[in-house]
Amino acid sequence: MRFGVNYTPAQGWFFHWLDFDLDAVRRDLDSIAGLGLDHIRVFPLWPVFQPNRTLVRAKAVEDLLSVVDAAGERGLDVAVDGLQGHLSSFDFRPSWTVSWHRRNLFTDPDVVAGEAFYLRTLATALAGRPNFLGLTLGNEVNQFSDKPHPDPDPLSVAEAGDWLTRLLAACADGAPGKFHTHCAYDAVWLQDGHPFTPAHAARIGAATNVHSWVFNGTAQRYGGDSAATAHYAEYQVELAAAWGEPGHPVWLQEVGAPAPHIPAERAGEFAAQTVANALTCPDLWGITWWCSHDVSRELADFPELEYGLGLFTNDNQRKPAGQAVAEAVAAAKPVAAPRKTALVLDVGEEHTAPGRSTCGPGGEFFEAWLELAVRGIRPAVVLASRARDTEHLTTRGISEVVHVPDVWSSKHA
Repeated sequence: MRFGVNYTPAQGWFFHWLDFDLDAVRRDLDSIAGLGLDHIRVFPLWPVFQPNRTLVRAKAVEDLLSVVDAAGERGLDVAVDGLQGHLSSFDFRPSWTVSWHRRNLFTDPDVVAGEAFYLRTLATALAGRPNFLGLTLGNEVNQFSDKPHPDPDPLSVAEAGDWLTRLLAACADGAPGKFHTHCAYDAVWLQDGHPFTPAHAARIGAATNVHSWVFNGTAQRYGGDSAATAHYAEYQVELAAAWGEPGHPVWLQEVGAPAPHIPAERAGEFAAQTVANALTCPDLWGITWWCSHDVSRELADFPELEYGLGLFTNDNQRKPAGQAVAEAVAAAKPVAAPRKTALVLDVGEEHTAPGRSTCGPGGEFFEAWLELAVRGIRPAVVLASRARDTEHLTTRGISEVVHVPDVWSSKHA
């Protein structure tokens, strides 16, 4: 089981790449290592690293390598994101994709070739570092493809699969055998018609990455101290596992305690509950908390909830959530026995998943899963297409399948 944190520099947030200070990074990494964590996820800003389609700045890559080396000196492995892309409500697209050069990020041949060149360059530079885990294509890049983005780059489901496959191949070209993945915000699981689908998330790449945020309507609908909120990350891990092959790793790549949905005084409790519940998932590879350090109040225009998500303050003081994560890591004893009961999920045609909104807060499937969890059953999820596949069920340790109507009929029996 891997435990880590998404590294948000205390000094300058991700703008630190513009005025890089390795000593400041080392201070941050000392604090992170003190939590007992084993890895970080880092975020090069795409326009800073690739300001022109045919130029990846050597100095920027050197700075990235110095972060990886400094992390290694402290016993920390490093996962690196590529196309940044989108971070904390801000978009970072290079100038060669906007305005006079406006082109589709996913389908324009020159842009995709430039993205592949960039990812291959990063992978090649990082490949020899023993503590380099692998590349994630970019942070929640799927948000560029569809509503509610104000200026989306539309594409089809097939084109989304082609884009993911081509860019992951570029990562593998540069760093063969590494843990290369892609990630998406939860529209991939919950939004009908979204071009990036659960099948893409679970069947392309070395792991299925989950970003679990209770501000998506879960905390608002059920309450910040509700069972739905405490079990939400666990639920998403099990939902993700249903779409992959048995044993395919699921990485809880982002999870955090956003205020005011999770009040600051409850952040530690939320962290402890979330980690404990997620550790019951058989296919969980690791948990990477969002994030290491708060966003400085000197930086303007962030959504309010972004400022206080850190495990540390900007002067590297450990916060209650940081203490809770450290204690959870120290005490972690995964109890990921097979889940014998599985709730059957039917979202229609499997590759496009036209009915996936049932999986979101208030959805029929979500509420049935939650009802079982509250009863202490801790259900797995199985796709309708696999619900009668004896070999699949046996491999996952499932001995009973339950349909959504069965949950409510048993409750009222």
